[in-house]
Order: sequence, then structure tokens, then C-alpha cells
Amino acid sequence: MDKDDSHSDVVPGSDEEPDTPDVRGYDFRGEFDFGEMLDAYGTTGFQATQLAEAIDIAERMQEADATVYLTFTSNIISSGLRETVAYLVREGYVDVVITTSGSLTEDVIKTAKPFKMGKWDADEASLRERGINRLGNLFVPSDRYVWLEEYLYDFFEDFFAEEKVRTPTSFARELGETLEDEDSVLKQAADNDVPVYCPALTDSEVGNFLYYYRQGYDSEVGIEVLDDYDSLIEDGLLADSTGLIAVGGGVPKHHAIMTNLFRGGADYVVYISTGMEGDGSLSGAPPNEAVSWGKIKENQTNYTQVEAEATLVFPLLVAKAFKQ
Repeated sequence: MDKDDSHSDVVPGSDEEPDTPDVRGYDFRGEFDFGEMLDAYGTTGFQATQLAEAIDIAERMQEADATVYLTFTSNIISSGLRETVAYLVREGYVDVVITTSGSLTEDVIKTAKPFKMGKWDADEASLRERGINRLGNLFVPSDRYVWLEEYLYDFFEDFFAEEKVRTPTSFARELGETLEDEDSVLKQAADNDVPVYCPALTDSEVGNFLYYYRQGYDSEVGIEVLDDYDSLIEDGLLADSTGLIAVGGGVPKHHAIMTNLFRGGADYVVYISTGMEGDGSLSGAPPNEAVSWGKIKENQTNYTQVEAEATLVFPLLVAKAFKQ
């Protein structure tokens, strides 16, 4: 191989100029404009551009007057994103909430007792001795759960007084009606008639306390999940269009896309996820995989995924697509 051949391998050149925007970030010279900075994400590249796509799709959901599903896992409520979710519900931007049982318990706890900032590299054995639970870099003293048990036992007595078998949505609604904290997601959902679906209601302290309550106080009480599933499917069928914002994965994300399957798929979809596609899990599955199942409608411009941790990007999405 001579030098000319080697050079053409290293610098092959090109005959075509891609018909796409130039890569360019925000210019911080002059007066700062938050909205323009987020607009510049569209040509910044990597996950910034994915976030710009997510903002655009969230705006289009609203323009289409779509029925908006917000799904999230309990760590969202553990963090300061609780206030962000409560804002979306309070202002009428969300029509359906699907979440995990931990979200309900932690929302209730925070109405009376805050979570505390901690650190990632804490002495776990010492925390255990002190009665402090670590959740990432957050600390949750165990007395919060002692208080919660007393609160729920009083609630259970009223909740099951006339009907022995209830649904998770009725549980969330009536629990929310007992709360006074304006930053409570459950209170805002109850006040604004937004259903909160929790298909895995027993997968947290709620399940533990329900177990003890049924064993010790009333063996006839129970939770019926199929009625909620019926409602979620039937309401989706009646919607002209649906939009889905899935913050994290797990059961809430799948419950939303699975029930949208019955109406031919969701129309607008945004995923915010750190899940890994390579393990084949639902949490890591990108939206185009859901297209193959019919859970999201086939249109390359109606869905996107932001591969980022939610506390970093979800407030930016809400700020630009909803607040502004």
C-alpha cells in the first residue's frame, strides 16, 4: 500500500453534506435567557437534544388536548420531584397518574415529617443502629414509618367501614382527601379529580400494614385491582388521543403502555430513563420496542427517550413544556 492509499483510508472525504442543522450550543454572551438555552439543546447533541425532543412532544400533547398519563416510581416522590409532580396535577396538566405503592406512603409521610439530606457513602451499620434508612443520598428516620402505621390504621377503619373490598384508586383518592399539605400529590389528585392508579399497592409499607390490619382487626378486607384495570382501559378507549410521560420504568410505565395497546397505542410518548436496553427489561426498553407491540403508535416523530436521571432533566422538561 502506498502513501496515497493510506491517506485516503485515514481521510476519505465525502461527496454529500447532510441536510440537518449545524451542531451549536447556547451562546452565553449577553443577557441570559432560560428558554433560549433550552431551545439550543436541540442542536447541542447527545441527551440534550433528546430532552429538546421530549419538550417538543410534551408541548404537542397539550396542543392536541391529549389525555396525559404521568407514570413514575416511588423514588420520584422520595426526592424533591414530589413538588414538581404536585404542580403538574394541581395545574391540570395531567389526567391520569400511575405509580408505585411507595409513592403513596412517602407522599403521606412528607405531609407531616420531611425526608432529610444524607450522603451516598454513609456507614450503613451505624445508620441501622440509629434507626435511619438510606435512600440514595437521602435519609429517612424510621419514626416516619411508626407515624405512618398509626395514620393508616385510623384511615383503614374508615376506608373499609362500609365496603370490605376496595380498589387502589379509591384508596388513593380517599387517602388524599385526608391530607392538608398543598405539596401532596395525593391531595392534589383528590382535589382535582385525577385518578391515581397503583396496580402494585401491596409492594410497600401499605401492604405490610394491610396485612397486619387484616390479621388483627378484620379478616374480610381486601383490595381489588381488576376493576381499576377495566377503568384504565375503557377511559383510554374513549380518549381522542393520549400522551404518556414515563419517569422511570417498572410497573407504572408498562401499565400505561399496555392499557394503551387496547386503543391501538399511545399517540405521544416521552420516556425519561436510566434503564439499560441490553438486559431486555421493560424498564430499559426504548419506545421503539413498544411500537413493535402496538403499545405506541408508529410515527418516528411522536416518541423519544431521554437517557438521564430524572432529578436532572424532569424539572427542565416541566419548566419549558408546561410552566413557560
